[in-house]
Amino acid sequence: MFATYLVVIILTSAVNGLAAMANFIGHEYPKSQADKLRVPRSWMRPLGALLAAGALGLLAGFAVPVLGTLAAACLVLYFLGALCAHLRVRDHQLGPWAVFFSLPVAALAVSLVYHGT
Repeated sequence: MFATYLVVIILTSAVNGLAAMANFIGHEYPKSQADKLRVPRSWMRPLGALLAAGALGLLAGFAVPVLGTLAAACLVLYFLGALCAHLRVRDHQLGPWAVFFSLPVAALAVSLVYHGT
């Protein structure tokens, strides 16, 4: 079980950390998504900070398990908010969103099972 926990947490942290970096450096993909979803570009850095905090929180969960569980839960909420943004503008191309959403859901599940919280 530890191997599954380790892989899921590291993969989820890495993907969200890279997404945070894309927001921080002003990569074209997050900017185009913000434009499509009618989210102000000024929100890109704060949204990136939330992703980065989630990624770091997942890693902190190795030392303090409750932090990892909370970080996974917060990332799930973050991506549910992203779903609302997609649906608000009637954007039904949810493939990338589904990938990003499924990772923190898996991280939350393995965290709850592994730590029993």
